[in-house]
Amino acid sequence: MTVIRSDVLGCCFGVRHALDAAQKAISDNPGKKLYTLGPLIHNRFALEALEKQGLSVLGENDAEKAECGSVVIIRAHGVPPETIETLKKRNCTIVDATCTRVTASQKLAASSAQKGCTVLFAGDEKHGEVAGIAGYAKERFILVQSVEEAETLSLSENEKAVLLSQTTFSKTEFEKIAELLKRKCPSLTVIHTICPATKARQDALLKLCPNVDGVLVVGGKNSANTKRLLLAARAQSCRADLIETADEIPSDYFKMKRVGITAGASTPDYIIDAVEAALTGCKDAQ
Repeated sequence: MTVIRSDVLGCCFGVRHALDAAQKAISDNPGKKLYTLGPLIHNRFALEALEKQGLSVLGENDAEKAECGSVVIIRAHGVPPETIETLKKRNCTIVDATCTRVTASQKLAASSAQKGCTVLFAGDEKHGEVAGIAGYAKERFILVQSVEEAETLSLSENEKAVLLSQTTFSKTEFEKIAELLKRKCPSLTVIHTICPATKARQDALLKLCPNVDGVLVVGGKNSANTKRLLLAARAQSCRADLIETADEIPSDYFKMKRVGITAGASTPDYIIDAVEAALTGCKDAQ
């Protein structure tokens, strides 16, 4: 069997930054209560490892439940400004691990809203990044999750509006949404805020698919960008399966001649290594 890794896979800069920030917070604050608001990343194994080191997970909207004087880590997805104010009132030490690209989108949303623009945001309602952006755009925020929703959206031709997107949103879907909304509102300003790493990961997968018999997409089953990789592979008529660990590899993959591996933005390197090792039968494969 030949195992081929996608040219771009695994943890993105934002996730690595968040993990590094969490590890530093743990080592710098012995004896203190440490939290993240929502899961730091969408990978349960990485979260379990952090929990064993004393890092607890609060709900995304539970800032008021943080122990006074505790340390709270803001995950890569960011939070609304009101959440930061709540934590400050509780005298919490805030470790801001918001991805720099998400921070840039927050600033764009805030400045656009202040200028009187409607802030249209292409994203997934349940994704953590959405709540943060909505908090900066306030009442001018409108979420657009799909082309179908864009079709039903009422916009005047000369409306002051800007279109942004979740950093992990599908580039293809975003372009379709932008094209449709631009026809409705020619004055619409379209700003591409999808992270280049997201596009690079998707493009590398499309390059990989024709050269393998099947693709294993390694990542959390609750990770939006991992699910998109799975759908992208299947859209190429490629056999593809989403797994969280090497133990979940479907048996027929071991009979294939060429197996491709890609991984979501929250998948640690050691899990990818373990999947490749299981496929090749080499316990120490890297």
